[in-house]
Amino acid sequence: MTARHAWRRGQVLIDTYGRVATDLRVSLTDRCNLRCTYCMPEEGLQWLAKPDLLTDDEIVRLIDIAVTSLGIREVRFTGGEPLLRPGLVGIVGRVAALEPRPRMSLTTNGIGLKRTASALKAAGLDRVNVSLDTLRPDVFKTLTRRDRHKDVIEGLYAAREAGLTPVKVNSVLMPGLNEDEAPDLLAWAVEHDYELRFIEQMPLDAQHGWKREGLITAGDILASLRTRFDLTPESDEERGPAPAERWLVNGGPHRVGVIASVTRPFCAACDRTRLTADGQIRTCLFAREETDLRAALRSGAPDEEIARIWRAAMWGKKAASGLDDPSFVRPERPMSAIGG
Repeated sequence: MTARHAWRRGQVLIDTYGRVATDLRVSLTDRCNLRCTYCMPEEGLQWLAKPDLLTDDEIVRLIDIAVTSLGIREVRFTGGEPLLRPGLVGIVGRVAALEPRPRMSLTTNGIGLKRTASALKAAGLDRVNVSLDTLRPDVFKTLTRRDRHKDVIEGLYAAREAGLTPVKVNSVLMPGLNEDEAPDLLAWAVEHDYELRFIEQMPLDAQHGWKREGLITAGDILASLRTRFDLTPESDEERGPAPAERWLVNGGPHRVGVIASVTRPFCAACDRTRLTADGQIRTCLFAREETDLRAALRSGAPDEEIARIWRAAMWGKKAASGLDDPSFVRPERPMSAIGG
């Protein structure tokens, strides 16, 4: 069944608010080789046991079901750090062979990209998002608790040279650490032909250190950028369901984006569904409920039954994340366990 047939027959991931999920985020591992302060504690986090993780075959089968039976058009591989998944290149190659072929991207901290960018491109990966919060190696070490700034810079360069474009850079600004770097980061991104996106810090840290007070907001970021750049807003039509609001920089062609999950929620246009590394469906990054697909897979359920479970999970998706509500209750699992 083609994706077009899936739409015609109503076999899509639609919820009660009429939103249709066409973008699948797949977490490949909960492990990471950084310890970013806004994501993970320095030590003591309990990793998923290997038997609990989906196998390569299980991941590809679920993506196949999503693409051929549920109308998914885009797949984003995430983690933890997806480059730590031993079978990553093979998974990408097998997903690239699906009919119809989904667009594929990967969100990474960039440390392993120098080594893997060419192989990922050859396997069929279309582009990458790389996390980099600072241009200062000392601040990077403080934020990530690792001295790997040079590796990320080299990984970004390798991704661009391999053709994994547009290379997008994701940056989180933290009070007292890198809050003054927005203009410098944008100037650097423009110089190197990367598309920069700032992300408001979200309450997904394992140590529960996030506080609404003192949050560096989209408004703060834009005010800082406008001290050095002329920003022209992109139209709502151009944005579509993308989480980032975007602006042309000095008339273009370069753009900068801001993902304002906390202060400017975009739930009404959400087109995403999420699969965790241990086979759970999450209808929202901030959801407190999950639906188990791993059990169905391992009990021998046919593709049609797995697709039915997935559709039922998405039908129950809530109207909004609730993140803009002061009484918001955070998910029990940290970002490293559920995928960014």
